Amino acid sequence: MTSKIEISHRTIIFTVLLLAGIWLVLQIKDILFLLFISFVLMSALRPLVDRIEGWRIPRPLAILLIYAVVLGGISYSFASVVPVLIGQFSRFLQSLPYYVSRLSPNWSIDIQSLTQQITPIGENLVRLTVGIFSNILALLTILMFTFYFLLERKKTDGFLVSIVGGESTAKFSQVLREVEERLGAWVGGEVFLMTVIGVLSFVGLTLLHVDFALPLAILAGLLEAVPMIGPVLSAVPAILVALATSPLLALSVVALYFIIQQAENNLIVPIVMKRSVGLSPLWTIMALLVGGRLGGVAGAILAIPLVLVFQIVLKQLLLQQKNPR
Repeated sequence: MTSKIEISHRTIIFTVLLLAGIWLVLQIKDILFLLFISFVLMSALRPLVDRIEGWRIPRPLAILLIYAVVLGGISYSFASVVPVLIGQFSRFLQSLPYYVSRLSPNWSIDIQSLTQQITPIGENLVRLTVGIFSNILALLTILMFTFYFLLERKKTDGFLVSIVGGESTAKFSQVLREVEERLGAWVGGEVFLMTVIGVLSFVGLTLLHVDFALPLAILAGLLEAVPMIGPVLSAVPAILVALATSPLLALSVVALYFIIQQAENNLIVPIVMKRSVGLSPLWTIMALLVGGRLGGVAGAILAIPLVLVFQIVLKQLLLQQKNPR
């Protein structure tokens, strides 16, 4: 006896709309990525903007003032680091034959050929730098979105009333406020992590008598915002600077950054995330690993914010099921 399976028109329409929605998300995922970063930044900057606005400073001017201070500090840090790295890398390439001959006097190594193999590394670094600056448009887009998010945030409740009605507005507003608070706390935790890593790097490099310890430490602190590969990227210029002095010093720098990275991954990050956003160390590590596996660097950066948003929304849905009215 054969059984007949009937599919309603409503099921077909829902399936088509679901597939269309997934397709649309995949097509605009880059834009959604920029929007989410802008929302995270808005959550972090909003309390400061509200405070400055309380000093009778117009809100747009308060936002621009914060932009000027933050971007000015970051620009100054990079401006002090990049020329140093270029000069040290050039000096390292010039000294490479000497160090190779000292380390392996009995080896038959073609120094000229080795130098020619190393030289493209500098070209790749230049290309990487150009690639970074080519993303300035994305940065400007994020800043623009963040600016308008901060500018229009006070009108959100009125917009929700017009869209979902009076009863649901309170619930949406509560979820939005909690998301903003948790994301703002996460940004604060990240800033604290960057400061800790920068200080540890500066102390270690100073004790090892590495040249340009301060700009290298600033770079290490800034790259702390990039999970997993950030510490590796920050170690490369420090190692190059140390190699210009001696190979033994370079090995000491490698050991220093390895110790800092292990302490960061297994101790500092879990503890800071636990205290700042209430996320357990196990969930923090799992979120970073899964985010890195699924989305690469961008996935690792946004892993914890996405977990926080999902956690808040899921909690509100469960509460609504328990108390429907």
